Amino acid sequence: MVVRDEAARRRAIRMQRGVLWLSRHWLWLVALFFGLYVGLALLAPVLMHVGATGPARVLYTIYSPLCHQFAFRSWFLFGAQPAYPRADAGVAGLEPYESFVAQDEFFAAVPDLYTWSADLQLLSRSFIGNPVMGYKVALCERDIAIYGALFLFTLLFALIRNRLRPAPLWLYLLLGLGPIGLDGFSQLLSQPPLSLWPARESTPLFRTVTGALFGLMNGWLALPYLEESMRETRRELVTKLRRIGAL
Repeated sequence: MVVRDEAARRRAIRMQRGVLWLSRHWLWLVALFFGLYVGLALLAPVLMHVGATGPARVLYTIYSPLCHQFAFRSWFLFGAQPAYPRADAGVAGLEPYESFVAQDEFFAAVPDLYTWSADLQLLSRSFIGNPVMGYKVALCERDIAIYGALFLFTLLFALIRNRLRPAPLWLYLLLGLGPIGLDGFSQLLSQPPLSLWPARESTPLFRTVTGALFGLMNGWLALPYLEESMRETRRELVTKLRRIGAL
């Protein structure tokens, strides 16, 4: 009986030490997660470019349930342009998406590339790229901006965590949700099947700016609260472990 109690005590101490370690290093684990999430999405087109198509397609497949991956709303690497927005976006200095993919047999089944259709969406989702256009990043422009901003903010927060309070809710609504909601819904509601007003296609710049603001404000709102919770957990565990002579 004494042996069992001692074994249970040791397990409890190991568990508490594990939680203490996590409470001390959680921020770097979060940064590692966001860094890998963005980094692997950027790695996919690099692998395609160097001929490692198998591993690249695995990455695209993994990210597929997490992002729409429309080629006309994604960044491209190693091609003629960094992005290929649809003609409706009217981006000066960039040739429209339709004029490039019209030359690719992958889109031969789409009769009208300029019209928003289910076929266009499905093929644009599965289209990775080609040697002329380059290869798309495995996350869309907005998602790359969101998670890239979260990654950078996490690194910044590690330096100022004791001096930064959570973002005010009104500021989060104004800068975090406002721009991304306005850009996203004004685009969504203008396209079939709703078509509430003339079709609008957002630009790579708008997607990037609104995504970055959303990621930044989410980090500013959440990380200070998490740090406060982890700080309290550290205090409680250090006190408890020192009291029983396990620290």
